[in-house]
Amino acid sequence: MHTYFTADYHLGHENIITYCNRPFKNVAEMNTHIILNHNSRVKVEDTVFFLGDFCFRNSSGGKAGEGSIHKADYYRKQLNGLMVFVKGNHDRNNSLKTNIERVIIRYGGEQICLVHNPMHVDYSYTLNFCGHVHGTWKFKRMRHYEQFTDVINVGVDVWGFKPVTFEEIMKEYRQWKKLEEKKSDDQKNPIYQDFQKKNEENGSAKI
Repeated sequence: MHTYFTADYHLGHENIITYCNRPFKNVAEMNTHIILNHNSRVKVEDTVFFLGDFCFRNSSGGKAGEGSIHKADYYRKQLNGLMVFVKGNHDRNNSLKTNIERVIIRYGGEQICLVHNPMHVDYSYTLNFCGHVHGTWKFKRMRHYEQFTDVINVGVDVWGFKPVTFEEIMKEYRQWKKLEEKKSDDQKNPIYQDFQKKNEENGSAKI
């Protein structure tokens, strides 16, 4: 059995193709592509942590492109795996019956907080997984006063429109973290700080 993480399928949501510049001609192609990708990786016995915004359901007379007539169960039945759904901001009207807004898991020697929106991360954990931001970023170090957490976007827009394993996520995360910490070390260097100070005194923009 394997465990996967993903978010933001937006099944049935035609306008997301334009909003997020997704590489699909229409919503039918997008739905088919995402479902096939999902099932090519996830087996019936696998677990999938889905971090919000599963599908869009539109009511009769609703705004064009903002969902289909199908409820969440229509899509769920087409997907392999035991799905653990964290509620997203667009899951209120699609009949996705989950009351989960945050999950803490221990996996791969790490304690990880799973949320939909990165604004709801828990800074008491060094790692948070999220969705919501689509293609805006993949990894981000978020700070709150003296605390910080590394946040990983598991949404399909940055992972090839497929769910990913913890190992796949951590492989890329470790590479990003190494660069992030090198950047942080460089910024502590007195030469860098002196350069920044002179720039500020001269009215130059920070680098």
